[in-house]
This record gives sequence, C-alpha cells and structure tokens, in this order.
Amino acid sequence: MKAEFRHLATPSVALALSFGLGLAPWMPGTFGAAGAFLLYPLLMHLPWIVQCTITLALLLVGCMACGRAASLLGGEDPSAIVWDETVGMLIVLVLTPPTLVSWLAGFLAFRVLDITKPWLIGAAERNFRGGVAIMADDALAGLAAAGMVWALLLALSRLTTG
Repeated sequence: MKAEFRHLATPSVALALSFGLGLAPWMPGTFGAAGAFLLYPLLMHLPWIVQCTITLALLLVGCMACGRAASLLGGEDPSAIVWDETVGMLIVLVLTPPTLVSWLAGFLAFRVLDITKPWLIGAAERNFRGGVAIMADDALAGLAAAGMVWALLLALSRLTTG
C-alpha cells in the first residue's frame, strides 16, 4: 500500500514518515534527512549529553514506530518511511561542530553512505528485522558520516596551519 496523507492520522506512521516528509514525490530519503535540520535547533542549545540522550531515545522510539508503520503500509522498509534518515542525520548534527562546512559535508556523506550501504551499514540492514533493521543502517551511516566529517575537519586544519 502506498503511503498517503491520511496515514498521518496514525501516530506511529506519522513519526515514521517524519510528519509528512516521507510523502515527498521524489527523493523522500533526502527530504527525511533534511528533516534533521528542522529538529536540531530544538536540541543544539542543550548540553551535549542531553542531545545524545534525546537522539538515542528518538532512535529507540523509531525502531518501534517504523516497525509498526512498515506492517501497516506493507513491505519491509517502504520508501515513505524516512524517520530513519531523520535520526541518522540528527546523529551527524549532534556529533559534529555546528558549522556550515560540517553540515554540508555531513549531509553529503550521510546520504552517500545511506544509499550505497557499505560494509557494516548494509550488514545491519540485512541481518536485522522490522523497525530495528530500518533504523540500524541509518544510525550506523550517521556515525560513519560524523567520523568522515571529523576526518575532513582534521585534514583541513592541518592544511591551513602548516
């Protein structure tokens, strides 16, 4: 069954569709990832450990909500379910400096890793089931993308400081 606006009346589906971002007619995953930029300003002024705790809670709630939504919509991971991308990108934002370079590099790295699913990222999606499978690959992609951002920032600092 194709996700439609009416499905947002079900709370688990509304969350799994990132409150409608997953209904985008093209590139719903990219829209879902961009949704993290709407969520992050609510967290960015909180202590870092609180940001991490809230992000982890959103990940865990996402496992349940995305699993339920997938059951209701049919399929293992319908493309309209984008809460995994929202939380995956939120992981990048929480773990990297709040700068334009970090945000752009993080967004690009996250989307490439989410789409190509190399190594452990793809293994997580293949080896888990339900909402955990939906969320795990994007959480790992977020962690890897954050690492890539830090590597880029380190390389740039070494180039600019001699």
